[in-house]
Amino acid sequence: MNLYSFAKGLVKSILSPLYRIEVSGLEHFPKEGGVLLCANHIDNLDPPVVGITAPRPVSFMAKDELFKVPILGKILPGLHAFPVKRGMSDREALRKGLKVLNEGNVLGLFPEGTRSKTGQIGKGLAGAGFFALRSEAKVVPCAIIGPYKPFKKLKVVYGPPVPMEEIKEQKLNAEKTTEIIMEHIVRLTK
Repeated sequence: MNLYSFAKGLVKSILSPLYRIEVSGLEHFPKEGGVLLCANHIDNLDPPVVGITAPRPVSFMAKDELFKVPILGKILPGLHAFPVKRGMSDREALRKGLKVLNEGNVLGLFPEGTRSKTGQIGKGLAGAGFFALRSEAKVVPCAIIGPYKPFKKLKVVYGPPVPMEEIKEQKLNAEKTTEIIMEHIVRLTK
């Protein structure tokens, strides 16, 4: 058993009963091929919650500082995480993300770039649109509907893939594409 599978089982056994996690929409998740999984960001626990509820292993970009933390920095690559320098265009992280997608794997992103302080879904950054436009991956929206309160229900809703063929035909830029992805996430919360 690899570290990712072990960690997924362990984290699931703790978080699922603690937050009474309810998952819906898994039928929308492609069984194979590259998937850009875009979720809203309301808590530090969002990456593990998405990781344990997604039906396939998910690679995440994690802020570069986390890779400098003793022990954690050594574990993160085994959990399919790779560093991104925030606040700038990190070409290496963009290349790595595209590689994940082009190899037919799942890349998890929080398009807002940071946690929402209010719980409301904010404006997404262009990164999600960049990956959606530069790859052939299916773009799957995901809504995490909280709050993260012990023994209160936490919902994770996966939606149908965003119709990227239409977006690419319209020749929309990365910002507008991210906007459309965010609209799909918002719809899942209603």
